Amino acid sequence: MVQLVGSLRKELADSLSTCKVLVVGAGGIGCELLKNLVLTGFKNIDVIDLDTIDVSNLNRQFLFQKKHVGKSKAQVAKESALRFCPSANIIAYHDSIMNPDYNVEFFRKFVLVMNALDNRAARNHVNRMCLAADIPLIESGTAGYLGQVTVIKKGITECYECQPKPTQKTFPGCTIRNTPSEPIHCIVWAKYLFNQLFGEEDADQEVSPDTADPEASWNPEDTAARATASEKDGDIKRVSTKEWARSTGYDPEKLFNKLFKDDIMYLLTMDKLWKKRKAPTPLDWKQLENSACPQKESPVSGLKDQQVLGVWGHCQLFQHSVETLRSQLTEKGEGAELVWDKDDPPAMDFVTAAANLRMHIFSMNMKSRFDVKSMAGNIIPAIATTNAVIAGLIVLEGLKILSGEMESCRTIFLNKCPNLRKKLLVPCVLDPPSNDCYVCASKPEVTVKLDVHKTTVLSLQDRILKERFGMVAPDVQIEDGKGTILISSEEGETEANNGKLLSDFGIRNGSRLQADDFLQDYTLLINVLHSEELEKDVEFEVVGEAPDKAPPPQPTKEEVTSITNGNKDSAQPSTSSKAPAEDDDIMIVDSDEEGAPSGSAAAAPGSTKRKHSDAEIGETSTKRPRINQSSAATSPSNNDDNDIIALD
Repeated sequence: MVQLVGSLRKELADSLSTCKVLVVGAGGIGCELLKNLVLTGFKNIDVIDLDTIDVSNLNRQFLFQKKHVGKSKAQVAKESALRFCPSANIIAYHDSIMNPDYNVEFFRKFVLVMNALDNRAARNHVNRMCLAADIPLIESGTAGYLGQVTVIKKGITECYECQPKPTQKTFPGCTIRNTPSEPIHCIVWAKYLFNQLFGEEDADQEVSPDTADPEASWNPEDTAARATASEKDGDIKRVSTKEWARSTGYDPEKLFNKLFKDDIMYLLTMDKLWKKRKAPTPLDWKQLENSACPQKESPVSGLKDQQVLGVWGHCQLFQHSVETLRSQLTEKGEGAELVWDKDDPPAMDFVTAAANLRMHIFSMNMKSRFDVKSMAGNIIPAIATTNAVIAGLIVLEGLKILSGEMESCRTIFLNKCPNLRKKLLVPCVLDPPSNDCYVCASKPEVTVKLDVHKTTVLSLQDRILKERFGMVAPDVQIEDGKGTILISSEEGETEANNGKLLSDFGIRNGSRLQADDFLQDYTLLINVLHSEELEKDVEFEVVGEAPDKAPPPQPTKEEVTSITNGNKDSAQPSTSSKAPAEDDDIMIVDSDEEGAPSGSAAAAPGSTKRKHSDAEIGETSTKRPRINQSSAATSPSNNDDNDIIALD
């Protein structure tokens, strides 16, 4: 007769009490997950999160209270979880999981890792660490009412990076507030700002910088003192942006100096933020006015909406739009609110001006009104119930793994509407590893198309290896028979190479580079495909989902046409120059909060993964649809509400 401990078999209950598991992230999903784990019987849990608690977290992260604002999420989550089970052994780390201290040996201490993250770089990193340590990983994510849980095991299932993913379209709130690095970050910030000034205020859409450096080393005593500086209950007072704006009479110059000067100068005091980032440059209205007024901006040809104004031009647009929106509020009467609409000229002018001024401050190329309008999409709020459902599913999949029933693990989709079988939760069999994956294949290899006469060593390191291929500390060797070291992760060893071109080292069409990341225990072979015909603003392309072998080395022209250095927002996300990412692919949502946009509807019985219209889809990573051999994918009768939504 089977012995039970609660609802679990005794053997499984004993396993839970002795095994050690790692939870990465203590936010929306992480809080629910940690609570579930201790209530299920897990006794040895490590939890890691770099973030601190903000007042906007309190509506859905229920391990936190008002008195905890400003404190470490991981530490407070630990303390709150221990109230459910005082005998549990929980270790909290206020740190980034990408810190080199958390190496492969660290991951090997655990029998299971559970991700509750909100950014792709960290997901990629944990995926690689679990592959290197050969530890099962449960990946998860939510977007509004949609969610997904999947299991990743080396050699058995697809890894997180087996399928190409489009450019990320949802971002952590701290990125929006403190460290924007792409124009879309600034556009989202400007939309938030519109609501804070003229619309319905939302705590999740805070635009002011964090009250303390989010990347500073965390000391419990210091943080507790900071959290209680305003009130004994730890509530950090902030004057409402709208109240302050009203007190100034919505004066455009005062608004400008607060948003683009004072707040930026405050950010500059957070020195940890700018150790590895270019620091922002504050703007001052009077200085700009004095320097720009005597000169009229030179006329630009083309349609008005497609022109990119100068800094002072955007200052004037900001002033005019604020005055117009102020008049609209006055006409509506006391307590009135405006609703942002991309087709409302003053609202669109405001977002265009504010976003571009912020882009300039953070050293990004500014965008035309047309570009801003096309990039501004809807933001889907995080929903506590979705987080709770997904956290419960993570635990259920974890119990299967600990029971030795890996074959019964599934990818499970939570959909907004029931499918034809009236199911909201749709399980799918896990896919096997992709032979073409540049991460989990036995010998990872890719072909990168670039111009060796234009690409610098620093660009190879930062834009290609770190940004595109997710390495943390790469070492690169040229396979030239001499073992020439191009990039070293040891500080100072190869910094002199940074400004040099790849061609300076004899790299040409057909050259091969070996990139190693010893922290991730990961090696990638890169075939160089030289091309002088890349699209404008595209610095490089990854050729094909399967690595195409580069042709044998051939003499190349010394004279090359100039291309513009690619911006982060302009690089093509597709892994194939032959098969660009389609807008109607099924999407995988990449964030458990911070307003991840929605995917689409549900799942077909027994089904293939199919395409769905991208009309309302935002951030996500692509799970390539498996199209049935029949004509089902093209038949109108099959375009029903039972499509699978792949989220991450």
